Amino acid sequence: MEVKERKDINPQDMWDLSTLFENDEEFEKALKQADSLIDEVKAYQGTLHEAGNILACLKKECEVSRKIANLYSYGFLRKTEDTRNTKAQTMFSAAYAKMVALQTATSYIQPEILANDEETADRIIHDPSLSEFAFMLENMFAEKEHMLSEKEEALLASLGEVFAVPEQASGALMDADMTFSDAKASDGKEHEITPSTYILTQTSDDRVLRKNAFESFYAEFAKHINTLTSLYAGYIKGAVAESRLRGYASSRNMRMDGDHIPVSVYDNLIETVHSRMDLMHRYVALRKKMLKLDEVHYYDVYAPLIKGQGTTYSYQQAKDMVLSAVTPLGEEYVNRVEQAFAERWVDVWPNKGKEGGAFSEGTYDSNPFIKMNYTGTLDSVSTLAHEMGHSQHTWLTNHTQPYQYSHYTMFVAEVASTVNENLLIEQMLKQETDPKERLRLLNQYMEGFKGTVYRQTMFAEFEKEAHAMYEAGQPLTCDNLNALYERLIREYFGEQLVVDEQVKYEWARIPHFYYLFYVYVYATGYCSATAISQNILNHKEGAVENYLKFLSMGSSAYPLDELKVAGVDLATPQPIDIALDKFASVLDEAEKIVE
Repeated sequence: MEVKERKDINPQDMWDLSTLFENDEEFEKALKQADSLIDEVKAYQGTLHEAGNILACLKKECEVSRKIANLYSYGFLRKTEDTRNTKAQTMFSAAYAKMVALQTATSYIQPEILANDEETADRIIHDPSLSEFAFMLENMFAEKEHMLSEKEEALLASLGEVFAVPEQASGALMDADMTFSDAKASDGKEHEITPSTYILTQTSDDRVLRKNAFESFYAEFAKHINTLTSLYAGYIKGAVAESRLRGYASSRNMRMDGDHIPVSVYDNLIETVHSRMDLMHRYVALRKKMLKLDEVHYYDVYAPLIKGQGTTYSYQQAKDMVLSAVTPLGEEYVNRVEQAFAERWVDVWPNKGKEGGAFSEGTYDSNPFIKMNYTGTLDSVSTLAHEMGHSQHTWLTNHTQPYQYSHYTMFVAEVASTVNENLLIEQMLKQETDPKERLRLLNQYMEGFKGTVYRQTMFAEFEKEAHAMYEAGQPLTCDNLNALYERLIREYFGEQLVVDEQVKYEWARIPHFYYLFYVYVYATGYCSATAISQNILNHKEGAVENYLKFLSMGSSAYPLDELKVAGVDLATPQPIDIALDKFASVLDEAEKIVE
């Protein structure tokens, strides 16, 4: 596929950013007004002990935040179009600076409101004039018992860059300082190994290349494992220190309390996945059979099960497939997807200088925008469905909620996207009769379960045990962390996997371990989406209506309560079991085809 210059691409296949700003000149005009807007928010400092002032301040904050968000999104989207465009880079940098300035200018609001005495706080929470911000204030005061004094909060905030050092140092070590030996393929050709190219070698048909790349990659991690251990231990110590300063039982409690999610949800995920570990072990055995291997090693885990690219799809076909897939969500949903295509929400093709990957991004005042790098593969079609799910979630939230509740949490963020992916693949399976092509689709499904449910739950369990180890007074040594990770690999992948010496070092290359107790939301989100999509496809009464209501809630309720509206109760094992039941049925069919 030819990658063109952006100027040579049909404008109908590029996003139309005019719902943000008509052009760059309008952006520049708004940018010049930003500082005076930010100053308007500062004017309320020292007055937030009366309901009237709090209402005026929060309204002003929303007003200014909306305008700065438009600047940031426009600059960000223009930057991604072509990274060689220095003007766009400058625009984004300027917009980002205004975003930081706003965050700094508004940092006084929460501490000042929370500094009110109990009687004043009670009066504020129950003042009818503040009803539109009632849930926000409830959230704010719920955190009060863990807030430190103003001086202590300022001191802790000033150490933010210090706490970020372990993550930054480990990233610099892996991306800049570690050097990996080239890996030889079966044809004798040498392949350069870097953190970004390594995973490509692991998805190669060439087993010799996979093995040599695996050994080269982890040989370098073995050399630096003491440094990487010290950095991760430093990160854990910082998180635990903060949790103790704030009066939490653990670093995990601190992180999850921020989303009002009990740690039992985290533990329930791990326990339920453990109870269905046989499914993952069967999938490893199926891989062994399909790849015709005497032994399955860790460098075989990502190998393609079916050779060849498979069917390719034009972009028009992809649009038609997505529209057909979301038909169960109702006429209005389908019409909004058609609107997205017609009104140029999507930037379709790769072009020279364009950033890789895909995302959905937009503001309260604009439609959402989807960045694609469409190549015609099944993955590309699935990505279009995925990002359209995000965009419809954003659109429904923005058209239902006031601005202050328009930003849904990360805990629910991947649900809408995964529901769309599931609806797409179910639609394709419904239409496909060729066993080989069905197997390709089934494998796409199974890889989602392997990579998002089992693997992310394994990561979540590692993170939980590593933090608990330090909190219990045990040393965080490389031997302890390596042993913990190797044990989990054996439990999750089963006896069919030959656990090579290098496997135990993999934990050291996972950047998400520096995002405090975050990885579990990938697994809970995927399971929630699978349960929801199964309810929709099985025509469960109220499933579609309740799901669309969920998509409209933004952050107007706690995330667990929002999911309950969609029919998912993560306080129980049921959603996880429903998802794993689906995995079992997909696995059953794949095993029968391979027999």
